[in-house]
Amino acid sequence: MVNLIVGLSKYILILLILIYTFSCFSIFGAWDPDDKKKILRRQTVVMFMTLTIAYLIMFLQKEDMKLLIFYGMQVVMFVLVVLLYSNIYPKVSRLVLNNMCMLMSIGFIILTRLSYDKAFKQYIIACGGFVISLIIPVMIRKFKFLAKWKYIYAGIGLAALLAVAVLARTTYGAKLGFSVAGINIQPSELVKIIFVFFVASSFAISIKFKNVVLTTAIAALHVLILVASTDLGSALIIFIVYITMLYVATKQPLYILAGGGAGAAASVLAYKFFTHVHTRVEVWRDPFKNYDKGGYQVAQSLFAIGTGGWFGAGLFNGQPDKIPVAAEDFVFSAICEELGLIFALCIILICLSCYIMILNIAMQLHNSFYKFVALGLGTCYIFQVFLTVGGVTKFIPSTGVTLPFVSYGGSSLVSTLVMFAIIQGLYIVREDEEEDIERQREERLRAKRSRENVKRRVRTSGQAEKRTKKSQGRV
Repeated sequence: MVNLIVGLSKYILILLILIYTFSCFSIFGAWDPDDKKKILRRQTVVMFMTLTIAYLIMFLQKEDMKLLIFYGMQVVMFVLVVLLYSNIYPKVSRLVLNNMCMLMSIGFIILTRLSYDKAFKQYIIACGGFVISLIIPVMIRKFKFLAKWKYIYAGIGLAALLAVAVLARTTYGAKLGFSVAGINIQPSELVKIIFVFFVASSFAISIKFKNVVLTTAIAALHVLILVASTDLGSALIIFIVYITMLYVATKQPLYILAGGGAGAAASVLAYKFFTHVHTRVEVWRDPFKNYDKGGYQVAQSLFAIGTGGWFGAGLFNGQPDKIPVAAEDFVFSAICEELGLIFALCIILICLSCYIMILNIAMQLHNSFYKFVALGLGTCYIFQVFLTVGGVTKFIPSTGVTLPFVSYGGSSLVSTLVMFAIIQGLYIVREDEEEDIERQREERLRAKRSRENVKRRVRTSGQAEKRTKKSQGRV
C-alpha cells in the first residue's frame, strides 16, 4: 500500500509544481488585480500542498515522528513569513515572496531526504535569515545615502576577500571561508551583494571613461583575489555581473568584447596554472574517462539524472546519497533522480520567473542607483543558477556554487535572503516612485484646471464689463 501511495505521489507532486510554474508566468499577463490575487493565493496553496504531500510520503517511508514535527515547524515559519511580510510591507511583491518560499520548501524536502541534520540546521539558519530580511526593505526605502558609499563598499569587499585569501583553510581545492563555533561562514557570498552596490554607486555617479577605468580596476582586484583563493565560481559570477552592469550603464559593445577577451584569456591561464581547474575541465570533457581522477562526482550526477527520468523514482526510492556533496553542489541531481526531470525543469522556470520579475523592477525604477542594484542582483542570482545546473548536467565545467534557496549552506541561504529582501525594498521604492509620479500628475492637472478656471473667470468678468458698458452707452 505504501509503495502504491509513494508511486502516485510523485505524479501528484509533478502536477502541483506544473500548476505553480504556470502561475509564475500567467501572472505577468493578468491585468485585473482580483485575477492577480487569485493566482497568488493559488501559488500559496500549491506550495503548502507540495510540502505536505512530500513530508507525508517521507513519514510513510521512514515512520519517524520527527519528520512530522519538522514539517509542522516549517509550516509555522512559512505562514509567519507570508503574514509578516504582507502586513509590515503591504506593497511587497507577492510573486517574489511566493517563489522564495516555494524554492526553500523544495530545498527542505530534498535536504530532509538526504540528511535530516543538515535540513534542521538549514531551518535554524533560515529563521535567523528571515528576521534579518524583514529589516532590510525599510532600510532600502529610508536610507537615501546608500548611493554615496562607493569606496566604503569597495573597502569592505576587498578586506573580506583578502581575509579569506590569507586566513581561510582550503576545502575542495579552494579557500572559501571560516568556521566559527561549528558554523561555516563564506564571506564571498555577501561580498557579491556589496560588490553590486559598489558598481551601482560608481555608475550612478558617473559613466565617464576615467570613472569606468577606476571602477574596472577595483572590480578586477576583486576577481584577482578570488582567483588567488581559487574560488573560481565566485570570481566568474562577479566578472559576469560587472560586465553586464558596465554594458547596461554605458551601452558600449566594445566593453563586452574587451571583457569577453579578457575572460577567455583568464580561463586559459587558469587551466594552465591551476591543477584544480585543469582537473575540472578534464572531468567536464569526459567524466567517465577520468572516473578515478575527479570524474566520480559528475559521473554519479549523470547516473542520477538518467535514473530518475522524466517522473523520478520517488522520495527514498533512489540513491542520491551516492553523489558526493549532493546536499550542497549537486542538489539538482538529487532532485532529478527522486522527483523527476519535469520537476527539476520547473524549478529552473521558477528561478527564471524570479529573474524576469527583478528585470521588470529594474526597468521601471527611475533612480539610476536603484536600477543598477536591481540589475546586478538579478544577474548575480540567475547566473548562479546557470552555473549550478550547468555544472551538474555537464553542460559546463563544475564550479562548486550552490543552487540558491535549495542547496545546503548557511552563507548562501542568508545572502540570497538578503538579496531578495533588497529586491523587495526596491519593489517598494518603485511603488513609491509611481505614487509620487501619479501625485505630481494630479497636482499638475489641478494646477492646470485652476489656471483655466482663473482665465475663464477673467474672460467672464471681462465680457460682463463689456456688456455693462454697452448697456450704459445705449442709455
